[in-house]
This record gives sequence, structure tokens and C-alpha cells, in this order.
Amino acid sequence: MAFPQNRLRRLRSSEPMRRMVRETRIDPAGFVLPLFVVPGEGIRKEIGSMPGNYQESIDSAVRHCEEVRSLGIGGVILFGIPETKDELATGAYDPNGIVQRAVRAIKSEVKDLLVITDVCNCEYTSHGHCGFIKGDDVDNDITLEWLARAALSHAEAGADVVAPSDMMDGRVAAIRSKLDGGGFIKTPILSYAAKFASGFYGPFREAAESAPQFGDRRGYQMDPANAREAMREIQLDLDEGADMIMVKPALAYLDIIRMARDRFDVPIAAYQVSGEFSMIMAAGRNGWIDKDRVMMETLTSIWRAGATIILTYFAKDAARLLG
Repeated sequence: MAFPQNRLRRLRSSEPMRRMVRETRIDPAGFVLPLFVVPGEGIRKEIGSMPGNYQESIDSAVRHCEEVRSLGIGGVILFGIPETKDELATGAYDPNGIVQRAVRAIKSEVKDLLVITDVCNCEYTSHGHCGFIKGDDVDNDITLEWLARAALSHAEAGADVVAPSDMMDGRVAAIRSKLDGGGFIKTPILSYAAKFASGFYGPFREAAESAPQFGDRRGYQMDPANAREAMREIQLDLDEGADMIMVKPALAYLDIIRMARDRFDVPIAAYQVSGEFSMIMAAGRNGWIDKDRVMMETLTSIWRAGATIILTYFAKDAARLLG
């Protein structure tokens, strides 16, 4: 039917009408808020490049999780900054490590909130890389055992989901085998399957104190130019036993999210990373954009592209607006 009979503006005439016919609906239950946990007590130190986000001790993180639950947010993902770092990332798989203790405390005090753990080594190594250094490179296969041990220790502490973010080949299979062998056959794996070597990670590296001391991570994280390779990475991780997959970052990779949604019938997470968050916050504070409007527009775009789950530092702000 042609104009004038067909007038699409009829369905845009008021906010109640727009709400009723809206195709993409955001639910806070699909948000995951990243938290950065540090040793000590009574610590809540704002991260300079990420306003409203904190390095916080476990007691503070527990209270924070109570707030997160009250807002209807689906879960949190924990990143740990250990007391000490070494070349073998021993803090990553220490049963009494910072993340393991945080998981136990949160699961004890905050019910009905999913606790996801980031499984990687970069926060725990003295050099800031994601695994064992052999020569001037990360040794893939030695690193797998570290990752598997860390994932098992997280599950033993009570983590609901483990999320390997290292981009080592074969790590999902190694983790699945270790979890199953330890009796945790029900613990799902959310794999950072398509994690790109992005320039958007800068503020996170301040928050997690995980910047590499030499070189970069392009030898194991994906080249931003490669989309078909991302589909191969996702397929391989699913074949190895991943239950959910993640694309990281989100906004510059909406096409990857869409391609994954069209090919794979599994839950897809997308990580709206620190640089994306900080750019929106900075522009909003300078009055260049309407922060809340752009926040919701970007989250909608990620959902519309096909994400089931969004890891975002905006989780609380967005949940309040949606509430």
C-alpha cells in the first residue's frame, strides 16, 4: 500500500504508541555489571577514567551486589586485583585468592544474583600478559592448565558461570574437562569467543592494573579486521563445550554480533567495554551529548544486533531509567 494510505508516522505519534510497537525491548535482567575486587576492608576507590566505577574490597562488593540485585540486574562479573603478582599467575588459581574469597562472600550474602568470574591471568602476572611467557611470546598450551585450575577454583568457591577471556586456543575444552572431572558438570562456560585486540580497553587496564609490561596482546587477541575468523572462533568454542559466547567490544563490532546471531542458536553476550563507557561519560560531562539518551541508544543497538546478555558499566544507570 502506497502513500497516502500508508503513513508510518501514525505509529510514532506519541510515547505510549511508540512503547507499544517497539521492536527491541531492554530488560535489566540481561545486564551484567563488572566489579573490580581488591584486598583489604572498607575500600571503595573510584577509578579515575571510569566515573562511578570502583576498585572495592570484598565487604564493599557484597553491599554493591545487594544494590545490583535490588535493581533487577541479572548478575555481576568479578575481576580480581591480587595482593601480589608473579610470573606464574598463582593468584589466579589460589583457592583463597581474591576472586575466590569474593565469590564465597557474595554467594553467602546475596541470593538470586548470578556471579560470573572472569578466567584470565593478566591481572595476576607480573608482566601483565595472559599466560606463561616463553621467549617473547605467551605459551598457549602451558597456559591452558592455569586457566583450567582457575576455573575449577572459581566453581568450587560457588561461581555460577566461568568466563575465559584469554583467547588461548583450546581453553574451553581444557576448562570443560577440568570442571567435569571436579564434579561441576552443571557449571556453564561463557566464552569470550570473539575478543578483539581493541584500542577500547585502556580504562579497564587502569581499573584491573593489567597493562602488559612489554609488547601487546595482538598475538592472541583477534585482528579487528577479521569477521569470518570470528565465526570460526565461535564455532570452535561451541564445539569444545562453551554454553554461551561473547563478542568484545560491542559497539564497533555490532556486525559480528549480528553475524553470530544469524549463525548460532545460543545465548550471545556482548561486552560494552571501558573505552566505550568512558567516551560516553566524558562527552556527557562536557555537555556535548545527552549521556542518558546516548547510553540507552547504544544499549538498544547492542540488543537489536542480537545480544542476549550485555556486560556494561551502565547497568545500574540503565536499570534505574528502565525501572
